[in-house]
Amino acid sequence: MARFGFIETPRISQVIALCQAQGLDFDLMSTTFVLGRETLLPTGGSHMARWRKRLYGFPARNAPSATAYFDIPPNRVIELGAQIEL
Repeated sequence: MARFGFIETPRISQVIALCQAQGLDFDLMSTTFVLGRETLLPTGGSHMARWRKRLYGFPARNAPSATAYFDIPPNRVIELGAQIEL
């Protein structure tokens, strides 16, 4: 089991290396990771001002991808997405 705290950055490749050191046979390049992605759209019908919707969506657009955050090989990832209207 791998546990990470709030401030720690999980590195999947390090977790797999530790598992392999314990005798677990695991091939990172034969594994598929499924990740979710949300896209925030400022076009929704809420009563929030358009500039606030855009400001709210700014950090989400500029955040690093989950692939980079978890240190997962990009060619082993399938991303499923949703568009959310604010």
